[in-house]
Amino acid sequence: MYMWLDRFSPSEGLYLRDRLQRTGCDEFLAANRTKASGFETGRGRALSGSFALTMSPIAILLLVFSSGCLVYSVKSHLLPSEYIENDAGAKSFYIANDTFYKDGSPFRILGGDLHYFRIHPQYWEDRLQRAKALGLNSVQTYVPWNLHQPQPEKFNFEGGANLEGYLKLVQKLGLLVMLRIGPYICAEWDFGGFPAWLLAVRPELSLRTSDPQYLKLVDAWWDVLIPKIVPYLYCHQGPVIMVQIENEYGSFGADRSYMEHLVAKVRALLGEDIIVYTTDGAVSINLEHGSVEGSGVYTAVDFPTEWDPATAFAIQKQYNARGNSPSLSSEFYTGWLTHWGEQLAQTDPEYTAAALDRILYLNASVVLYMLHGGTNFGFTSGSNTGSSVHDFLPDITSYDYDAPIGEAGDIDNRKFQALKAVLARYSLESPPSPPPLPTRKAFGPLQLYKLSSLFHILEYISTDPRGVLMDQPSSMETVHQISGFILYRTNLPSHAKAGSKICISKVHDRAQVFISGIVEGYETTSTRYIHVGTLERWSSDTLWLPSNVTVPGLQLDILVENMGRVNYGPFVYDPKGILSAVLLDETPIVDWISFSIPLDSKLPPVVERVSDRKTERTSRALAENCDKGNYTDGPSFYRGLLTVEKPADTFLSVVGWSKGVAFLNGFNLGRYWPVKGPQCSYYIPAPLLYAGDNELILLELDNPSTDLWVNFTDAPDYSCHGSL
Repeated sequence: MYMWLDRFSPSEGLYLRDRLQRTGCDEFLAANRTKASGFETGRGRALSGSFALTMSPIAILLLVFSSGCLVYSVKSHLLPSEYIENDAGAKSFYIANDTFYKDGSPFRILGGDLHYFRIHPQYWEDRLQRAKALGLNSVQTYVPWNLHQPQPEKFNFEGGANLEGYLKLVQKLGLLVMLRIGPYICAEWDFGGFPAWLLAVRPELSLRTSDPQYLKLVDAWWDVLIPKIVPYLYCHQGPVIMVQIENEYGSFGADRSYMEHLVAKVRALLGEDIIVYTTDGAVSINLEHGSVEGSGVYTAVDFPTEWDPATAFAIQKQYNARGNSPSLSSEFYTGWLTHWGEQLAQTDPEYTAAALDRILYLNASVVLYMLHGGTNFGFTSGSNTGSSVHDFLPDITSYDYDAPIGEAGDIDNRKFQALKAVLARYSLESPPSPPPLPTRKAFGPLQLYKLSSLFHILEYISTDPRGVLMDQPSSMETVHQISGFILYRTNLPSHAKAGSKICISKVHDRAQVFISGIVEGYETTSTRYIHVGTLERWSSDTLWLPSNVTVPGLQLDILVENMGRVNYGPFVYDPKGILSAVLLDETPIVDWISFSIPLDSKLPPVVERVSDRKTERTSRALAENCDKGNYTDGPSFYRGLLTVEKPADTFLSVVGWSKGVAFLNGFNLGRYWPVKGPQCSYYIPAPLLYAGDNELILLELDNPSTDLWVNFTDAPDYSCHGSL
């Protein structure tokens, strides 16, 4: 019955045969042979048993239409373009003759990555308008699983996670969308977009593979996400023209069953009227592992700006079906990411523009990564690793990326103008004017005052004031914690002595070690803390107890900071906390209590109200005796009120402070670390401010500014320098 398929190429015939079987249209053809023969055109003769069926490929499609079985869709990119016809009111986006077609006309994608989750939602429209002013017709965005399903039974599609609201706005502004739904996204985003609770599943999941338990969880997530996307597909009058599965999978693995499962799932939920695509580096081995040949999935490529685009697109063509390979650089790098302790990553505007011109000269499509980077608010920034899990490189809070549209919306820069000039040479339409830059103001200096030591209000800021008992320290994820800090507490065993060695071979990511109790030479009811030292994943795993204390029975506190889960590479499975035994002179310490301090989205109200006389009394005592020991209150909260007549964009400068987290009106602005740099100031969009008093709270982990001042400026500052 299927011999007529020899009129198509082998890949086209395999696809059509599969579609006919899956839709039941093969049964329709068998039952309506007389009707089928009425479409005889003489272009080809096919035999089905003893019945002669003569019809053209387009007649086959017309017959399928008449049966209600829709073969024409994105899969029409497998057919010669002269066979493609559109209803006057129908919307279509497909591939034919190595070209994108929009509503039947050739179309070049001029796009840019603009992530809704890195922008305050009140500024979505502003940033999208700037995209149009650059000369773009499309935006691309990831969909982070961990943003939308932070806990197994909790889904979030509100506020900054309002994906549907974002898609509606994009459509209102006349832009198209390329949606990258993961489940893994990378994106320099915590855990590559995976929710942290995956790390608590037992048996341990094998992420990004055909592990059945992992796929079950992916399927359940997509059963929630994808139905929300369907109404916004282009064929349904929406803006979404393409949907990407996974992300640069060929750089990670080679599990074809995994990728085929994702294809089948997305097709079952989205249907056939959408281009499904993958993105991989333009290297044969990556494309071999990351593409899904023979499935109708389109393969796009990315590559460094210094590469020859013609060579890259030639390699791309080898991994797409015949006629199904319009040249597309789905990540054209306008800049690069920055880790703590590095110089700010910047690229030359003219060089970047020339690289873009080389791509467009080939009549290729392109997506700028990034068009506008935005901000990793809260604890959302990810990390990278090198050759080992200890070679740890956490990302800064800003995701400016040296993109043409700056973190705060700036376009008065050489890169925006250079890229705009190149894009204009390949577009018949003049872009609209950009909106004015949101009002920006330097509100000036603000002096903070100390609220409390973290230790003194632990019972109020931890999720369980009683703590969780455990024989050996376990990870954040095993106690259902996503981000922030976890405190491990025990008493030093009887064999502890001055100079004893503490060793933790696996700490993710930074551990501050304190002992507390009665210190020799002092009599006070206040708890005294001695900072033993700091262990860092990337540098050290051993400390020695100080010599000026009587140590057996003293309380041992280890405060561990999660600095962002790995988002790329072989070490992406990245639980946080203490992941090994804590050894004292080679003997494991047992009997611990852990306290979860997530501080993930909102600061606990108690921090805003606390007035800690004990902290003040202890601080005075320590100041009087600072020459007699390394005594401290430990990590502490500091507060100040900024009075604003009218909210405006601003930047918080924390030069002079050491390391911590900043909160404005309870909103987590992100991590600061000016002693490492390069980031010294932190973007505050105007919608986070109130007219009147605004409460700023810093959790300073190490050493506060001597005079406790911060400064609100009108420009970013990346002049702080240090190293990991």
